[in-house]
Amino acid sequence: MEFYENEVRPERAFLVSVDTGEFDAEASMSELYELTESAGAQPVGAMIQKREKPDGATCIGSGRLEELKEVCQSQEIDLIIFDCELSPTQIRNLEFETPYTCLAALKEGSIETRVS
Repeated sequence: MEFYENEVRPERAFLVSVDTGEFDAEASMSELYELTESAGAQPVGAMIQKREKPDGATCIGSGRLEELKEVCQSQEIDLIIFDCELSPTQIRNLEFETPYTCLAALKEGSIETRVS
């Protein structure tokens, strides 16, 4: 009988930030990167969207959403992490539009995960 060891790899995470000018988006992304690593995931890419305010439907808008979907497919992303709280509507729309069952959002210095 042969035994095989399962390879365990960390979840591959893609980080998303919306820069409204209210805070330093680069510093926020740096913090999000560190939080992601400390939670055991591997950050493999990031996107900062400049907007006056987050899109009510998807937080990042339809054009950036299409870009996000393409990047996540090509880089085999397991988890999308936003640097802001997402509304129930945004979560629902993002889950519908992306092939991922796990979204996370930054909430007061910690990562809150939602698995559907």
